Formats: sequence, structure tokens, C-alpha cells
Amino acid sequence: MLTLLAVGCTAPGGPIQSTVDLPVAPGCGTDPVMVKARFETGFPLAKALAEEFSRQHPNVTWDIREEQFDVLTRNAPRVLADDPPDIMRLPQVSEVVRAGLLRDLDGYARALGWDRRPDSQTRPLRVAPGGRPRGEGPLYATGLSTSVTGVFYNKDLAARIGVREPETLAELDDALARARQAGVTPIAGFNGGATGGLTFPLQSLMGSYGSPRSIDDWTFQRPGATIETPANTEAARHLARWLAAGYFDADLNATDYARMVDRFTSGQALFMVNGDWESGTLDRRMPGRVGFFLMPPLRAGAPRAAMAGPPTFVIPARAQHPDCAAAFLDWATTDPTARSTVVRVGGARPLGPPESSWPVEPGSVTAATFAATDEVLAHDTAMDFIANATGAIYAKSWTPQLQRLAAGELTPEELLRRVQADYLTQTGG
Repeated sequence: MLTLLAVGCTAPGGPIQSTVDLPVAPGCGTDPVMVKARFETGFPLAKALAEEFSRQHPNVTWDIREEQFDVLTRNAPRVLADDPPDIMRLPQVSEVVRAGLLRDLDGYARALGWDRRPDSQTRPLRVAPGGRPRGEGPLYATGLSTSVTGVFYNKDLAARIGVREPETLAELDDALARARQAGVTPIAGFNGGATGGLTFPLQSLMGSYGSPRSIDDWTFQRPGATIETPANTEAARHLARWLAAGYFDADLNATDYARMVDRFTSGQALFMVNGDWESGTLDRRMPGRVGFFLMPPLRAGAPRAAMAGPPTFVIPARAQHPDCAAAFLDWATTDPTARSTVVRVGGARPLGPPESSWPVEPGSVTAATFAATDEVLAHDTAMDFIANATGAIYAKSWTPQLQRLAAGELTPEELLRRVQADYLTQTGG
């Protein structure tokens, strides 16, 4: 039986002890096991995998709580200290590693082969002693699938307006202008509440203007890194031009993620900057009518960059059933039914052993996101999400500052300056 519980948080509890066991064959045994988990609201893959795991392992049941992305990140230190689950979706790990709240997964990685995965899929999950920088040191998180972000488009609207997949950023600008002139919302976006969705187009533009490695240096808290680079400034200015041109809905700052997706799927917008986790849903709701491309570069033929790392899961240092949690995470990337579920429900390629073919429909948007993943991995142009730079940077800095940018209250230069100041405060300089 799988139980969903209401979310609740309490103050931190007693002393924390980090564990670095090196099990040879982690598993769930045969006795009854109740695995506690915290997953992300609105993303059904983890829950679907938990249900299938219980079907194959009847002794395992689940106690699942679901929370929003920003809540998971903000409350992680308290949850991990006072009421740790066995497995948790956690986008940012630096601060909780420094506090000794997460289990070092290197032993599991060696025993289960996670350390043989592509470097781009493990680099963001490694953390140096003391919690910084990321990108090196022991493995503290792992994923169920690859993940790639880019631009979804409505094929029917594109054909009506006379738009093709753009090869350069200038061609994308032209497509946006054509949509606006045709009375179609160019980009379905979200930027409301506690989730600054403009981080998606902003970082995609950063990847077009500059180096994904430079962006990762900042996200990974490398010494001296700054978000205020000339390339990032040009990207922020480009986004500001899109906002000024009316390429997003007027109520952008009042629009949440679900409403954005609904607007796109109901044919109200030409483009949507989002990730492959929506591919399965889009193939079900708009079969054959959605395409996908990576944000185009400044110059035709240049490698395209994208936020493309696995949605991350951790095992707390004080988890009651860490071996079972590790067994589940490995099963999700190796079991044939689980891997099929990752493709069907998550619309993404499973981590784990390579496949010569995947159960995807030719011409589907899932097939398009798989091809985009191949391109990013081939060029090593994946970058972590700038919202993961610190545990508070998304909710406390990117979101309010991007909302002010969208409202015309900040310049692009002021946006980056304020975020960098908050970053230095949160990282200790």
C-alpha cells in the first residue's frame, strides 16, 4: 500500500552523524519494510516507480510526502535533522552536506556501477569536503533519469505562422515576432508565487551567449565565481527585450507552472521553455503535435547548451532503511519495467546501462527530447540549474528579482548584481 501524507515540518533535533558505509549488495530483505520518502509535487514518476517497486517487492510499502520544489529545498536542513526520510528528492545539497545530513553514496556507487555513468550525469552530484565546491569529491545524490531542458513548440501553430525550428537565436527572435504579429502568445511562461520560472529561459539564453562551464562554476560555488559576466549580462538583456516586446502573457507574474502547461497544451502559445519531464504528458495530450529543440546558439552550427542533469535524490545520514533506498534507486535505472516507466511516465531516458533503442514513438516529442539529450551529452554542454547554487537562492533571490525584472522594476544589470550579492551572503563570500 502506498500512502500520501500531508506535509509538516518541525525544528531540528539532536546531533547528526554522517555515515559512509560501503555495502556490497544493498537490498530490502524479506521482512516488512516501510520506506519513508519525500518527493516533488506535480511530477508523477517517483510515485509511479514506488508503486511498481512494491508490486515486485511485496514486503516494501511506502510513506510518501509530496512538496513543491522550493519547499523541499528550503526545509531540507530541518527535515533531514529532525525527521529524516529514507529517500528524498533534493535539488541542492551543498549546505546539508556541510552539516553532515546526507549519506556519502560512493560505496553504493562502486557496488552498483553508478560511478561508471557519464561524468555530466554525476559531476553535479559530487561535493567536496565542507560542502563546496560541487563537481568534485564524494557522490551525495543520484537520479532516476537524464533530464534536458529546451523549447517545446506547437507544430500546428508553427505551420500556421510559417515558423520552422530555428538554427540561431536571431531566427528564434524572428519566430517570436511572427507569433506576436499573428495574435498568438509567443511563449507560455510562469513566474508566479515562490517559483521564478523565468530562470528557465534566462539560463537557456546564458547557455547561448556563454560557456556552460562558467555557469557551473557559479552554481557549484567555485572560488571567485560570479553570475555577473558579460555573457550573462547579454543573456539577461535579451530576456528583458522579450519581456518588453510582450512575448509572454501579461499576467506572467501571477502564472504558476500548472497554468503555463495548461495554456500550452490548450493551444494558447507557440513555445514553452521547459524540461523533458513533460514529454510523456505532452505525447498523451497532444500526440504528434509537439516538437522540441535546444535553445539555439548565436551562430549556426555552434554547440547548444542546456540544463541537463538528473533530477536528484538523496539518502539522509540518519535514514532508517538506507540500503533499501539505495536498492530502489538502482532498481529504477536497471529493471526493464522500471526503465520503461521512466520513459512512459517521465518522458526521459533512464540512467543506467545504455540501450541500442528505446520504446518511443517515432515523431513523438519524447523522441525529440531523447535526440536533444544525445546532442548535449555528445558535446558535453550540460549545465546544472542556476536555482541550485544554494539552498535559498531560488526562493529568496532569483524568484523575487526576476519578478521585479518582469514588472519593469529592475534592469538586467541590477538583477544579476542583486543575485550575486545574495549568493555571496548565502555562501559566506
